[in-house]
This record gives sequence, C-alpha cells and structure tokens, in this order.
Amino acid sequence: MQAKTIRRATAAALLAGLAGVAQAHTGHGTSSLMEGLVHPFGPDHLLAMVAVGIWSVSALPANKAWQGPATFLLALVASAVLGMMGLTVPYLEHAISLSVVMFGAMLILAARPLPPALGLGLIAAAASLHGLAHGAETPETGFAGYALGFLLTTAVLHIGGVGIGLAIKRWLGRRSGLALGSLGAALSAAGVYLFSQLAV
Repeated sequence: MQAKTIRRATAAALLAGLAGVAQAHTGHGTSSLMEGLVHPFGPDHLLAMVAVGIWSVSALPANKAWQGPATFLLALVASAVLGMMGLTVPYLEHAISLSVVMFGAMLILAARPLPPALGLGLIAAAASLHGLAHGAETPETGFAGYALGFLLTTAVLHIGGVGIGLAIKRWLGRRSGLALGSLGAALSAAGVYLFSQLAV
C-alpha cells in the first residue's frame, strides 16, 4: 500500500509540474545573473538535475557520490562555451527531452547500477546537450553572468537530489529500490510528455 502511494504521489507531482510547459529554452532573458539563476527551473533542466543527485547517491559508492554532479557541471559549462561559439546538433530540444527519459531509466536501474564510468559518461552526454542549448541562447556580452547563474542553480538542484536520494536510503531501507523505480518511471513518463509536446 505504501509503495503504491509513493508511485502515485511521485507521478502526480511530476505531471502537475509539467502541465502546460514543454520547453525550458528559454522564455526569459539570457543576459544576466538573475536570469541564469531562474533558468534551471524549467521542467527538463530541473528534472534532470534532481535525477543526477538522486542517482549519484543511489548508484555510486558513498565516497564518490560527488562525481555525478561534478561531471554534469563540468560538461555543462564546457558545452555552453561551445554553444556560444555556434556549435549545435540537430533536434537539440528533442534530445534534451529524451535525456530526461534516460535519467528515469538510470533511476529504475539504480538498485542494479550501471558501471560508474558508463553512468558518468551518460551524465556528461546529457549535460552537453543542456550546455549547447544554454550557450546558443546567450549573447556574448551576457554570457559570464548568465552562466554563473545557471551553474549556481544547477548545483543547488543537484544538492536537492542528493538530499532526496539520502532520504530514500535512510527512511525506506529495503524499499528504496521500489521508490527509485517509481521515481524513474515517473521521470521517464515526464520526459516522453516533454518530447511529445515538442512534436506538436
């Protein structure tokens, strides 16, 4: 009964947060620190950041949990610079939405984790997609402040995900795998929803 309640509450919260919103890029200005701080609260970025934190504490050794967020942040800033220089990939927004689906699958598998190098590689690939989008939408004159803003908020969202992951491990114990699977399924469904909205 408790597991079913967890699944329903998770799915309802994610889908409610997504109602009527399909893209995080961009809907606001992109030339100041404050605009950078606000940007990661778009659904695709927010869900991905929190998932990275949860996966890191659930799938990596305790003393290496920092590697997931650190990998994402490094890949994010490097690819943002490349995006600002004009590098892009086809169907970038679609790929970003599918990265949310991928993070959901990683959470589903967290009880039987991927090899750390593969998991971190997938995190870096997803972060690069987000970074390219950030860089492409940022004017040269405002890049430094905007980049600092979205990096700070991204780090905070990672910390939030780490906190959620630790709470799941501490309070649910043996049922943590079920909770992670439910979160992962809801996250993947949210990613599919975001993808479908881009196709409309």
